[in-house]
Amino acid sequence: MTLLFSPLSFASGATLKNRFMLAPLTNLQSAPDGVLSDDEYRWLTMRAAGGFALTMTCAASVQEEGVGFPGQLGCHDDKHLPGLTRLAAGIKAHGSHAVIQLHNSGMRALRAHGSHGESNTEGARAPMCPSDNEEFGAKAMSLDEVRRARDCFIAAAVRAQRAGFDGVELHGAHGYLICQFLSPEINRREDDYGGSPENRARFLLECIDGVRATTKPGFSLGVRLSPERFGLDLIEIRDLAQRLMREAKIDYLDMSLWDVFKEPTDEKYKGKPLAQYFTELDRGPVRLGAAGKLTTGESVRRCLDAGFDFAIIGRGAILHHDFPERVRANADFTPAALPVNAEHLRAEGLGEAFVTYMRTWKGFVAEAA
Repeated sequence: MTLLFSPLSFASGATLKNRFMLAPLTNLQSAPDGVLSDDEYRWLTMRAAGGFALTMTCAASVQEEGVGFPGQLGCHDDKHLPGLTRLAAGIKAHGSHAVIQLHNSGMRALRAHGSHGESNTEGARAPMCPSDNEEFGAKAMSLDEVRRARDCFIAAAVRAQRAGFDGVELHGAHGYLICQFLSPEINRREDDYGGSPENRARFLLECIDGVRATTKPGFSLGVRLSPERFGLDLIEIRDLAQRLMREAKIDYLDMSLWDVFKEPTDEKYKGKPLAQYFTELDRGPVRLGAAGKLTTGESVRRCLDAGFDFAIIGRGAILHHDFPERVRANADFTPAALPVNAEHLRAEGLGEAFVTYMRTWKGFVAEAA
């Protein structure tokens, strides 16, 4: 408990007041064009007020043709600046480190480019991908399109800084564009962005370099990675994590593990916890956090005991806006039992679009009588 509520410093200069980070949670609450809504503002600022040391937005789009969800928060156009500026101020007012997660869906993007969140229209450009992908109807990106997508991540980071955010996180997990470049199964390019692990990591590494070159000192930079699924190889991702730590251009690495305490899915890597592949690395000044079924006070303590520097809270934060403060008051805090009714979620700051989305999570929301 002492460690959970102790400060955590970043190499770029920020200090978090505790070890709780709000996970970047899809919630579909923004306006159709990506402009911040009152519901999204309330959802995030309530978590900042509830004790999260770092409050991260949902995945926010960096490029209109990379929008992946209806009602996705936007960071790809200056029209988003007023809302983002309001949001940054609202989060920081509670002493929470304000971060935008930057995201491009790549082959998983909505097809109706230019109609943020609307259904596909005939003649819309196919989704972008490092290589042609029949499953998603995606087309291989030209070299110019690769560079433009990279530059859009960098421009979105600059926009986030202009809005007053303390930092950004690059979403390199869950099968979206950065992850697609990392995947040897999805990325079959034969140029500098494909082939070897180093080439497949080039897109991410250039985004990191670009963000660092264009943002001010003290602006924090994190990366989210997932080590399994989406054609990824655990050892490749471990080696990439070690490189990111060794080069120390980022402040923190956010590992999305699905379950922090499980063993790897791949039979050849079983025999030790998945988390240990990352906690045993030489991390230098780079902080290491994890997400995956951290829903109780006991599980969060176990996460830090396993060697992580901070815990990333998703479902627990949906159920309780003040999850950190509840754990402070009761080390063995357990969240409300599922399913919960919609009124509970509304009281915890979820708007109607978010409540509706949570109904798609099996067993999460009780059916109305």
